[in-house]
Amino acid sequence: MSSVREIDSQKFVNTLKDKLKTVKELEAPKWSGIVKTGVSKIRPPQQDDFWLMRSASILRRLYVDGVVGVNRLSLYYGGRKKYGHSPAHTERASRNTIRKILQQLEKSGLVEKEKRGRKLTSRGRSFLDKITKEAK
Repeated sequence: MSSVREIDSQKFVNTLKDKLKTVKELEAPKWSGIVKTGVSKIRPPQQDDFWLMRSASILRRLYVDGVVGVNRLSLYYGGRKKYGHSPAHTERASRNTIRKILQQLEKSGLVEKEKRGRKLTSRGRSFLDKITKEAK
């Protein structure tokens, strides 16, 4: 049996995104199409299903890394901000977007809060294992 770590991450996230459409707690807020996803970004996301794509990616990160906090995820999803002629610097992603997604995943029962961050529940882990079989 293969795990989430062994299959192609992009293929897995796309399959997971399609399955997350059935989860009623995951709903993009009205402001999600207007705001940027970080300081380093120039425009808001252009994808229609950005919220589900980021949710699927966060679930994968939780599976791979174990207990992860909002700050660590904001480092992972951050990018390089350009400063004209000056050298670029690494900036964090929007922690509000990540926090809202994690709160919705908690309501759906896939993620639970820990002292040092959030982790997958047993239901969430089995949900991702089922999708691993489909994504092969």
